[in-house]
Amino acid sequence: MQPNENTGHPRRWAILAVLVISLLVVVLDNTILNVALRTLADPVHGLGATQGELEWSINSYTLVFAGLLFTFGVWGDRAGRRRMLLVGLVLFGLASLLSAYAQNPGQLIAARALMGVGGAAIMPATLSIISNVFDPRERGRAIGIWAGAVGLAVAIGPVLGGLLLEHFWWGSVFLINVPVTAFGVVLVALLVPESRDPAPGRVDVVGVLLSVVGLVTLTYGIIDGGEHGFGRPLVWATILGGLAVLAWFVAYERRSSHPSLDVRLFRVPRFAAPVAMIGLVFFAAMGVMFFSSFYLQLVRGYSPLQTGLLFLPFAVAQLVFAPRSATMVRRYGARAVSAVGLLLTTVSLGAFAFVDATTPIWVVLVVFFLQGTGMANIMPPATESIMSALPREKAGVGSAVSNTIRQVAAALGVAVIGSVLAAGYRTGIAPVVADLPAEARTAAGESISGAYGVAGQLGPAAPQVIAAADDAFVSAMHLSAVLAALVAAAGVAVALRWMPGRADAAAPAPVGEPELAGTP
Repeated sequence: MQPNENTGHPRRWAILAVLVISLLVVVLDNTILNVALRTLADPVHGLGATQGELEWSINSYTLVFAGLLFTFGVWGDRAGRRRMLLVGLVLFGLASLLSAYAQNPGQLIAARALMGVGGAAIMPATLSIISNVFDPRERGRAIGIWAGAVGLAVAIGPVLGGLLLEHFWWGSVFLINVPVTAFGVVLVALLVPESRDPAPGRVDVVGVLLSVVGLVTLTYGIIDGGEHGFGRPLVWATILGGLAVLAWFVAYERRSSHPSLDVRLFRVPRFAAPVAMIGLVFFAAMGVMFFSSFYLQLVRGYSPLQTGLLFLPFAVAQLVFAPRSATMVRRYGARAVSAVGLLLTTVSLGAFAFVDATTPIWVVLVVFFLQGTGMANIMPPATESIMSALPREKAGVGSAVSNTIRQVAAALGVAVIGSVLAAGYRTGIAPVVADLPAEARTAAGESISGAYGVAGQLGPAAPQVIAAADDAFVSAMHLSAVLAALVAAAGVAVALRWMPGRADAAAPAPVGEPELAGTP
């Protein structure tokens, strides 16, 4: 082979376009759901979901998604990545149909979990196919475009969700996935080539079960504590039990001959550092996304469509800067680019600690733009570093690990930061609702959505309760934003200490780990 010969697939750019469409449906669903949360909490126009049920409508998806990514990454390597992608798209479309016609929060949570099964089949397949059809010299640019597709979904999701909620019932935000998945199935079948790992590993059934049980148990304890208080022994028993199962999972994976999560990967700095960065930034950012939708729709009074439009600066920044990040990495190195991106994200998340009910809305738009710019310069260099630490035939493993960490971190971010928000809100609102009737006191004391929901029944006391709910929510939001900023700041330290600089970005992976360290 000549040194300058391109080893990529002849139709690689058309294939990338198909993979982007497949990725869009997964990301689009979660961004649409953000603007639908208030509607789902409404007992008349939605399902009357509580704060905890809203968190579970997000986390049932992300936890199943995260728990199955390892296994589906291996299955895709074994059975065929295109086949796995097709199965995932079909499952995602069917589960979206079930979500759209759910009759209560429990049914929605269950349907969202099934959507997580489909998403777990789609996400690792897209990234591993990219690694197989692109020459290593073009892979950074392709991954930048792949990451930019996330920004496109962020741009489309809230606006599309707002439009649907203004003209149709809440289920339309899930029904929209069905034609997109159908279109994706046709394009994948026509254009995407099949690829497999010539030496695939066995499926780690015990590891998958331990990871799902541990994550679900831990997250349940965090959400339940945030909703009902952390003073009960059952909450701590659940949290500690979840941590114990996860510790068992790690110990089992270290001994397993076919682990779903090869913990040896974390001895390779160019793999471990970007994985940690992704986990920290998504923990922080998704927690802030969760409360920012309530802030815009309730405290500021914007409609779902207006809220979606207000998220556009974040999405525009993603679209503009993510595809250009590969060029920035070549010029300045992954360490500098990712550290600056994390610093911008930290500043933007921390800025919510100074936002209140009267802050000019243009300030909030600038904050969203800064956050989008920062995150656009984190994901591409981090993902490229992860994928370059593994040989091409193990692309599914690298994709599964990075996406699993992202989804687990997002779920825990919503759970932890959402619980801090709920606890802060309850503390702030308690003195004002103490004299209300029992039913109204319970609803208004649980969440800001509950306070707005019962305001119409309170007569002359309604303005006072609404004002107190806004104040309690904003105070709790400030505390949550500080926590998110501290978590993101830890990512800056990781980038500066362990991410490769410009001089060593192109160096081969360490030769001491022969099974892990090959470069494509």
